[in-house]
Amino acid sequence: MKTLLINIQKLLQVRDSSVLKVSGAEMAILPSIKNAYLVIENDLIADFGSMDDLPEDINPEKCIDVDGKIVLPSWCDSHTHIVYAGNREREFVDRINGLSYEEIAKRGGGILNSAKILNETSEEEIYNQSKVRLEEVMRLGTGAVEIKSGYGLTVEGELKMLRVINQLSQNYPITIKATFLGAHAFPLEYTENRKGYINLIINEMLPEIAATNLADFIDVFCEKGYFTVEETEQIMEAGIRFGLKPKIHVNQFNSIGGIQAGIKYKALSVDHLEIMNPEDIEALINCETMPVALPSCSFFLRIPYTPAREMMAKGLPLAIATDFNPGTTPSGNMNFVVSTACIQMKMTPEEAINAATINGAYAMGISETHGSITIGKKANLIITKPISSYYQLPYAYGSNLIDSVIIEGKIFA
Repeated sequence: MKTLLINIQKLLQVRDSSVLKVSGAEMAILPSIKNAYLVIENDLIADFGSMDDLPEDINPEKCIDVDGKIVLPSWCDSHTHIVYAGNREREFVDRINGLSYEEIAKRGGGILNSAKILNETSEEEIYNQSKVRLEEVMRLGTGAVEIKSGYGLTVEGELKMLRVINQLSQNYPITIKATFLGAHAFPLEYTENRKGYINLIINEMLPEIAATNLADFIDVFCEKGYFTVEETEQIMEAGIRFGLKPKIHVNQFNSIGGIQAGIKYKALSVDHLEIMNPEDIEALINCETMPVALPSCSFFLRIPYTPAREMMAKGLPLAIATDFNPGTTPSGNMNFVVSTACIQMKMTPEEAINAATINGAYAMGISETHGSITIGKKANLIITKPISSYYQLPYAYGSNLIDSVIIEGKIFA
């Protein structure tokens, strides 16, 4: 099946295959072609260029005239918790009434609340709730997504979540990467036996996950009141032994050395980064670990935003993601994330789009196949409505400017 898009007002994020991420000043550059065409063959990008150079012998089965519209790669959301049961809307009101995230957690809310609900919910029902959220983010332009476990906190609960993630991956065309996050919090019964829960993760959860090949990555919530740096390193080390690459939560509320631990164990990404000191930024220079900001989490919790300008000024790359979860970011809308990165983190539209596409793909280990308009990459595309420029995407933050989404060469309806 060959599909031809013609009269593209502007084709964004046109890259050579050797570009797997962009850093520092390069993030302000968004290569594009005006008045362009693009050829999709089956599920891949087969060709693109200026309309002036459109070959006469393409002979597509389908031709789509996108006059006045902009085409760019679909969003790559590298940090989500889309698989969960129920919601935590009561805690939303508690925060409005003055309770902090930490105070809610101490009362048995937060992650432990989600774990209780999930363990009481059937696998089929968790799947049915999660697929609605997945379909929503696909319609909003997301073409690749990472999904974490972490609301089970028991052997069976974590495996149940990972099986649901696997089922979603089998049933939908979107690329899904699975992350094991058993180290999301300590269950109540292990509050006084932290070593016992870590042993459960290492000696029971990880062998089962490895045997069933249910996860790509391992994650740890490295934060005061959760997992210490030493515990995080122990769990990362065990995950690596079982073939899982680390991606870790760090610096959400405190800087305690989690970034340095992630770099030490060659984590693919370090995520959150709301609280960054100069030493944290310096540690990330010249390493392969991708810093990931979660601006809609900062928005929802009213906590600081990742200091994007300081980080890029030091030559660092940056990705942005949703953190879609029931407690601290109940939204998977990457369009809002891009807008918030521009409005609150003072990223330019070019920087934010780079962070949400090519760098987001890198943070999932898929930038060889996703994240840019490159021959041979997946045909995962956003086609906007007729707009004056791509600046409208972050500017009109409350409007849906997406006309259609193509995932693996087909329009997602």
